[in-house]
Amino acid sequence: MLTMPPPPRVRAAVLPLVPVLLVLVVLVMAVLPAGPARADQVRGSQRQVLRTLDVDAAWRVTRGAGARVAVLDSGVDPRHHDLVGSVVTGPDLTVGANPRGVAPRRLHGTYMASLIAGHGHGPGRSDGVIGVAPAAKVLSVRVILEDDERGFHDFNSEARYENVVARGIRYAVNHGADVINMSISKDQPTTQERAAIRYAISKGVVLVAAAGNDGAGRKDGPYSYPASLPGVISVAAADRGMHKASFSNRNSLVLLAAPGVDVLGAGPGDQYWVGRGTSQATALVSGVAALIKAKYPRMSPALVAQALATSATRRSSRGYDPGMGFGVVNAARALTEAARLARHRHIAAGPGVQDADLPMGAGVGTTPAPLAPVQVVRRDTGTVTLYGAVALVATACAVASLAVMVLLVRRARRRREDREHEEMPEPQAGWRQRAPT
Repeated sequence: MLTMPPPPRVRAAVLPLVPVLLVLVVLVMAVLPAGPARADQVRGSQRQVLRTLDVDAAWRVTRGAGARVAVLDSGVDPRHHDLVGSVVTGPDLTVGANPRGVAPRRLHGTYMASLIAGHGHGPGRSDGVIGVAPAAKVLSVRVILEDDERGFHDFNSEARYENVVARGIRYAVNHGADVINMSISKDQPTTQERAAIRYAISKGVVLVAAAGNDGAGRKDGPYSYPASLPGVISVAAADRGMHKASFSNRNSLVLLAAPGVDVLGAGPGDQYWVGRGTSQATALVSGVAALIKAKYPRMSPALVAQALATSATRRSSRGYDPGMGFGVVNAARALTEAARLARHRHIAAGPGVQDADLPMGAGVGTTPAPLAPVQVVRRDTGTVTLYGAVALVATACAVASLAVMVLLVRRARRRREDREHEEMPEPQAGWRQRAPT
């Protein structure tokens, strides 16, 4: 059993707030640092999650060799003994937010990377954290700060950091990413982020993002971005019983779920952490997507998403549920479904296809034309009110007329019955009624 010291204050994942971007929300609900623990305890603590994902069966097909997963996050510690040799460090797009000489903490990013591509260590790599795709490579792109980094406030308040996620997506695509993991969330996307996501999909890159952790006490919503943008796989968190975790957002764009409660992963400096959130669930799904892309590197993002959704387990009796999507991801079943889909092609190409690097409707290879002004139709509220009043009066008159007609019909019927009663002969004296024989 994993031993832990007395829990410190609860930590949250860090995501930036910037002007115009609205609010970026936290994605790790409670992350607690693990104390000294034997490596076999670490692997044992992963057992339930790995069993739920059915990775042992999936690894008989592929362990992710050849796939590259970009982790757009707070940075990854490339020296962690469960990740060493598997991490390529890309740019730090938050440069200038922290004071000069302050090193990034890289907690959240290391945690996510280990769930995707941790390979363990020790004899036979049987110790430490094992990721879903342990043979895959990680491309680390730093686009957020941890909440306790000194530059957190500046990063959240300066407009120059507004489009770091969009820049990170484009960098990842241009440097060979097959899958982009975005365990981040915010209220609204920017135009540049929408364009970057179109660009990534046009290049065959699978995008996976967190559905968000604001669902506690809500029947529906909210929608979080980039998870809710078209083409992005939106991932919810499941609890240990494989039901929707209480904090996980519930909306109609959730595609599927993965374990997101009490998930163990690696932290910087050879540490291990336990936490919960849609961040962790997203990383696990990115790992499964990496297995698919390793086996079928030319498979389009749409078909990868179809393989993940069609093969999910714990599916709702209705087929789909806004809290859990099409069910809980299963690595082995996803690879089987991907094998069936691999012979198909699901991507637009050739003459007439929209250039993903241009705004929608600009045409092929042309300079974007200025957008036409939006026509605003102003309705005459006075006329609408008048017509509504006339309709109400007409309806009232029709009801009154119907009531009068019913009353007249009943009165006529009553008069006819009275006349018939008056015309009947009075019985004469001496008449006797005979009983029928």
